[in-house]
Amino acid sequence: MPIKQCEKCKVDFYAKPSWLKRGWGKYCSSSCQHEASRTGKYVNCSYCNKEIYKSPKALKGSKSGKFFCGKSCQTKWRNREFSQEKHPNWKSGNHSYRSLLSRGKTPKKCKLCNSGDTRVLAVHHIDENHSNNSIENLAWLCHNCHHLVHHYSKEKERFMATIV
Repeated sequence: MPIKQCEKCKVDFYAKPSWLKRGWGKYCSSSCQHEASRTGKYVNCSYCNKEIYKSPKALKGSKSGKFFCGKSCQTKWRNREFSQEKHPNWKSGNHSYRSLLSRGKTPKKCKLCNSGDTRVLAVHHIDENHSNNSIENLAWLCHNCHHLVHHYSKEKERFMATIV
């Protein structure tokens, strides 16, 4: 009865003689064998500082050199790191007119066709000046009517008549 010591956890265990002939019997369990076969290293999560294991491929593949324990930590880090001025598409915060109109008392309906489907509503600047974001200069239009107002003078006149 050969008693061996696990190479990973140092626990004594029984190894069959046939295992030893084949070169097996080094580990007490498959979990110890799996742990011993790992070639990566342990790193800390860049957001919550939890210790996590990363394979050599994951260590090599990281462009930023940052590692995360999961998608939630990665998303929280990204939202903190790339928000407002730090975001590459940031344009001084002047493009928040949709939320301005949503928070106002203006009902969410197209001014021309009275469509109430919020999925197709767009914000139209009445004077077509995108830097003028006062609520008096903004109106809800569905995508179809918005296109017509911008490209057809009769539709623009009809729209202007509804504003007054």
